[in-house]
Amino acid sequence: MNNTARLIGAGLRALLVLTLVTGVIYPLVVTGVAQAAFPHQANGSEITDGDGKVVGSELIGQRYDLPLKAGQETPSPDLKWFQPRPSNGLGTNTVNTQYKLILSGATNRSGDNAELITWVEDAKAAVVRDNSTATYKVKPSDVPADAVTSSGSGLDPHISPQYAKLQAHRVAERNNLDVARVEQLVADHTEERILGFMGEPRVNVLKLNIALKELTRK
Repeated sequence: MNNTARLIGAGLRALLVLTLVTGVIYPLVVTGVAQAAFPHQANGSEITDGDGKVVGSELIGQRYDLPLKAGQETPSPDLKWFQPRPSNGLGTNTVNTQYKLILSGATNRSGDNAELITWVEDAKAAVVRDNSTATYKVKPSDVPADAVTSSGSGLDPHISPQYAKLQAHRVAERNNLDVARVEQLVADHTEERILGFMGEPRVNVLKLNIALKELTRK
C-alpha cells in the first residue's frame, strides 16, 4: 500500500509539474516571444484598407463576387476587381451549416480526370470571355495555369504577374481608369522571389484590390 501511495503521489506531482510547464509556462513564453518579435504574423497577418478597417489576412485568399440573384446557386465574379485563383477543391460546408467555414483542400484529381479537364476548359473560356475588352482580346494561349487551376490548399492569396496583367485591361475598363495606371499598380504590387531564388514572382490579390480601391477614389 505504501509503495502504491508513493507511486500515485509521484505520478500526481509529475502531472502537476508537466501541466504547469507545458500547459502554462511554455505557451506564455512562446506567445510573449511571438508578440514581441513577430506581432504582425502572430496576430494573423491582418491587412487593413485605407480606412484602417481589417479586411482580411495576407495569407488567405478571398473571392470577389456579386451578390447572388434569385435562383442563382453560384455567384458571378465582380469583374471590377482583380480575381483570384479558382477554388474548385474547397467543396461546401456540410458539417455545421450554422457557420460559413473556410474549407481547405485540393481537388485530388489526376491530370487526365474528365471532371478536372472540364473545370479547366470552362475556366479558360471564362477567363478569355471576361477579360476581353473592345480594345484587348485575350487568346486561350495567353491564359496562365494559375488562372484555371486551384492551389493545393485552395486558399492561395497570390496570383502570377502574368494573370494580374491579363486582367488589367478589364479592370481598367470597368473602373474607368487608364490601362497604364492599372498595369503600374500590378507592377508595384509584384513580389519577387524570396532571397532572389526561392519561389516565383507573385501578386497578393487582396493587397492589389485595396490599392485599386484607393486609386478609384482619386
